[in-house]
Amino acid sequence: MASLFTKIINGEIPCYKVAEDDQFIAFLDINPNAPGHTLCVPKEEINKIFDMDERHYLDLMTFSRKVAKALERTVPCKRVGVAVIGLEVPHVHVHLIPLNEMKEMTFQHKVVLDDAQMQNLAAKIQRNL
Repeated sequence: MASLFTKIINGEIPCYKVAEDDQFIAFLDINPNAPGHTLCVPKEEINKIFDMDERHYLDLMTFSRKVAKALERTVPCKRVGVAVIGLEVPHVHVHLIPLNEMKEMTFQHKVVLDDAQMQNLAAKIQRNL
């Protein structure tokens, strides 16, 4: 059965896309820790990050860095935090979270943005890539 992220990649579920290339896609998390919380996901469905071959892993990190730099240019923050947890969705994903406070990295502090805010934020990040 396809993962939630595979369904997003295949266009079966909509997302707030901020970046995409032939191997990866980045989109806003719909349950964000902070405005701009973005997920970078390989298009190939792989359960665990360290099951990726080394080249693919390094390419994911390069893609994630590009998105993180765009986030820094878009969302006022002290830094962009990075986390790879992987328990909720069995498909590799890198969390990029604009941080001003430690609580934004705990996954217990959430913010709510409406559809217009999410669309606007995704468009701004795209422009800063």
